[in-house]
Amino acid sequence: MERESFVAARKNGDGDLMSFKTSSGRELNYEEALSAVQSGSIAGVNVFKGKDGEMYIRGDADGDPTNNLDQLPNF
Repeated sequence: MERESFVAARKNGDGDLMSFKTSSGRELNYEEALSAVQSGSIAGVNVFKGKDGEMYIRGDADGDPTNNLDQLPNF
């Protein structure tokens, strides 16, 4: 099975990522997206632990700022 990717994102009023739309059309809230990334079913992203101890999703470091999660179109 081909891995999905994130194609769009929704942010809250503070600009924090709240949910994602995948290449197959699924809409995942942040917790669902985090689980999907951790299970390896989403390509191009990874999970890291922030200084606050929480887990966060970020794009794989490839030197291309255009595929940063903050650059995804809104949905």
